[in-house]
Amino acid sequence: MNAKGETTWFNWTQHADHGPGAEVLSVEAGNRVLDLGCGSGGNLAHLATLGMCAVGVDLSPAQLGKARERWHDVSGLELHQGEALAFLADSSVTFDAVYSVFGAAYFTDPALMLPAIHAGLAPDGVFAMSQHPAVEGCYGCQASYIPRGPDEDPAVVKRWDYPPETWAPMLKEYGFRDVTAAILPAPVGSKRRIGTLLVRGVRAS
Repeated sequence: MNAKGETTWFNWTQHADHGPGAEVLSVEAGNRVLDLGCGSGGNLAHLATLGMCAVGVDLSPAQLGKARERWHDVSGLELHQGEALAFLADSSVTFDAVYSVFGAAYFTDPALMLPAIHAGLAPDGVFAMSQHPAVEGCYGCQASYIPRGPDEDPAVVKRWDYPPETWAPMLKEYGFRDVTAAILPAPVGSKRRIGTLLVRGVRAS
């Protein structure tokens, strides 16, 4: 339960009860939404409770197991294990919104991901993603080490970091309009000072 007393909610940032919510996606009951890298499914479950067909894909069986256990009683929730680009390529339906919250869009080359998302969206569908802001001067493909168990080497993943002024024209290049890209500052008084990059665009008809 969050500070407002809600049992489900949508959060784009790494800060609790902070920032915009599901309204960024401009969706309503009956719409189809896709979460790329849904993790344990909190955002996805919230959309399902609002009456949407909420579809999530994630590489991690462990994370999907948590999602199925926690949200087993939420109708309209559909979870898939796999790689985001492959899922988009194999999907026979289009979505009214596709989003990624510190998810697969962060860890996939945008030259591959953005065309795939564009193809998977219905006309006028919304794509939005959030991630950590890029470190100044450290742009493009970066390496991250993710800790695992005490007897395992860390996992090595790639991520793609760009400033807002790079993301905006990139989305336009791949067929999105009404593009916004901005860094949401951390909440006032928070000990964690890193903000959140939020990028949004609409699939041109």
